Amino acid sequence: MRAARYHEYGDPTVLTVEEAPDPTPGPGEIRIRVAAASVNPVDWKVRGGAVRDLLPVDLPAIPGRDAVGRVDRIGEGVEGVAVGDRVFGLGGVTGATAELAVLSAWAPAPAAWSDEEAAGAALASVTALSGLKALGPLSGRTLLVEGAAGGVGGAAVELAVAAGATVIGTAGAHNHAFLTALGAVPTTYGAGLAERLAAVAPQGVDLVLDTAASGSLGELVEIAGDPSRVVTVADHRNAGRLGVRVADAVNDPAYLAEAAALGAQGRYTPRVERTYPLEEIAKAHAHSEGGHVRGKIVVVL
Repeated sequence: MRAARYHEYGDPTVLTVEEAPDPTPGPGEIRIRVAAASVNPVDWKVRGGAVRDLLPVDLPAIPGRDAVGRVDRIGEGVEGVAVGDRVFGLGGVTGATAELAVLSAWAPAPAAWSDEEAAGAALASVTALSGLKALGPLSGRTLLVEGAAGGVGGAAVELAVAAGATVIGTAGAHNHAFLTALGAVPTTYGAGLAERLAAVAPQGVDLVLDTAASGSLGELVEIAGDPSRVVTVADHRNAGRLGVRVADAVNDPAYLAEAAALGAQGRYTPRVERTYPLEEIAKAHAHSEGGHVRGKIVVVL
């Protein structure tokens, strides 16, 4: 199969497109013929070697954790899915950006989603849902999402709105119209956030989800009034000292099914900023690594 691979840790220039061995699904896994795969921050952090102690990989490695495609092989013990089904989902830390990929968690991809949208749904939605569920019931609550224009932040906005929350999202001013389209009340991140929130949420903020790890976690705790009302999916470094819970992404098919159900209802649509062909995998990683991404970066096979 053709795949994006890197043979050493480094910047995006270590990525190449080459022939690689076909993967084989193990028990409880499926293999898909990939239509598209997304680029997530974890992909370039792993590729660059920044998290090699936490997430070691065997080199050469294929980047990517989530993808969409048609099932072409089914592992032992797998039920409820058939060859030819269109699914989106998650594999390991690596392996998705290739013609064939193995998934350990998946759900049917809604017909309403394009391949590009479905490719960007899995990791963003399970991360967002992990954070939102850690905060407890959302209906009737006012939720602040820090970093609301990113892939996880945007998913969190739509999923929280669907759950009945009033959502305020922080982003740069150039992304405020985008946040409004997602269903959030937009405001600008950074110094003076508490004062700006007083204007848009005079009754206060009930809950906070941090998806940005921008150094604002201490201020977010002050805004919420208690660290128990704040969850971060990004700032592992500061969460412990502040008493803030960390919610990590999990390969949970129930979360994928929940996101897909909302997608089928038109209540959650993964947002894609730009797509790249497989041959431009290095450009796709450089774009994601450059920051200020609105939605997801997707590689089309």
